[in-house]
Amino acid sequence: MSTSVTDRRPPTPAGGPGAPRRTMRRPPLTQGWATARERVTAGGFMAPAVLLVTLFLLAPFVWTVYRSFFSDTRTSPFSWFDNYSLFASDPALSRSIQNTLMWVLGTVALPFVLGLAIACTTNAGRFSRLARLCVVLPYALSGSAVAVVWNFMLTTDGAVNQVLTGLGLDSLAQGWLLTWPGNTVVMILANAWQATGVAVILFLVGLQSIPPETLEAGALDGASGWQQFRHIVLPQLRPVSIIVIGMSLVNGLKSFDLIWVLTQGGPGRATETLAVSMYNETFLELRPGAGAAIAVVLTVIVLAASWLYLRRQLDVKGV
Repeated sequence: MSTSVTDRRPPTPAGGPGAPRRTMRRPPLTQGWATARERVTAGGFMAPAVLLVTLFLLAPFVWTVYRSFFSDTRTSPFSWFDNYSLFASDPALSRSIQNTLMWVLGTVALPFVLGLAIACTTNAGRFSRLARLCVVLPYALSGSAVAVVWNFMLTTDGAVNQVLTGLGLDSLAQGWLLTWPGNTVVMILANAWQATGVAVILFLVGLQSIPPETLEAGALDGASGWQQFRHIVLPQLRPVSIIVIGMSLVNGLKSFDLIWVLTQGGPGRATETLAVSMYNETFLELRPGAGAAIAVVLTVIVLAASWLYLRRQLDVKGV
């Protein structure tokens, strides 16, 4: 008589692999309260910054826009766009716009090119630290101090003319700050002498963050020094380049202290930029309505230029 043995499997425990997993879901009401609490907490941390920005930036800008629509006479206080029409009728403001464009081009191109060249040449070398110190040192000075130094050099009996006279180049000696556009050009060079330091620092940080393996791979593939710089170094310096150009763009549009100490916008009003014209109209000519209009136009130009540049650079294919 054969006995049949039945293979019985023990029941699968509730927590075993065969049992369906139960996911603990937070009730909708509790989840909503948690989300609201997180938003309130985040808003509490952001509130001081938003309050300071509103108090010190947005509120003065709104008041400046409001003031720009009022004239400075008691007979007709509300003047609509009369203050803005000065840009088409006042020759001094037309020259101011030209000088501002010159400052933007010079203060963007010179620090970028010089800073990149100096950073690449001093990135590795025996005397690189000393060279970088000499270049970066002017950046530690204020704009007024830089203006005093260059005023000593550029006056009619200054250091530059004395050196030219000592070398027998009397024909090249001139009043560097007396004729336009030469006076604007030399002030742009003075600004570049100071602003190149921060560009060197930023580009050195970018160069030292480049993996050396990429340069070694390029050298193994037969790339020359220029090809490595163009196709390997420059693309990896793009984030730093965006910062350098953006800073230079804004600084060029709002340049004031160096111009004011060197020429005070003169001779006449030949070297004024929009920032200097805003100060001159508001505090010297006692025309706050016109000064407010210039301030609004300058602010719009700075914001538009920065937005267009950053929108083009910081796209989805970029950084």
